[in-house]
Amino acid sequence: MSPLLRRTKRKPGERLVTLVGKPGCHLCDDAREVISEVCGELGVPWEEKDITQDEALNRAYWEQIPVVLVDGEQHTFWRVDAGRLRKELGG
Repeated sequence: MSPLLRRTKRKPGERLVTLVGKPGCHLCDDAREVISEVCGELGVPWEEKDITQDEALNRAYWEQIPVVLVDGEQHTFWRVDAGRLRKELGG
């Protein structure tokens, strides 16, 4: 996705946040809490993907988990800043 398309104003329901992580990851647990709170406030859907169940995600992100994708583009990794995520989502 081009940066121009990413900056186009979208309705919250048209956005998608993806948390890429794995079971037993305390940073993933922290990220899940922040994502759940911010997405809940803004009405943005979100999902989780487990790198132990997806070889392509494992190869791409195993050193960076948790990784947060917004509309399929990497937003951040390791620590999720609620304010930065909120701003990215237009809130």
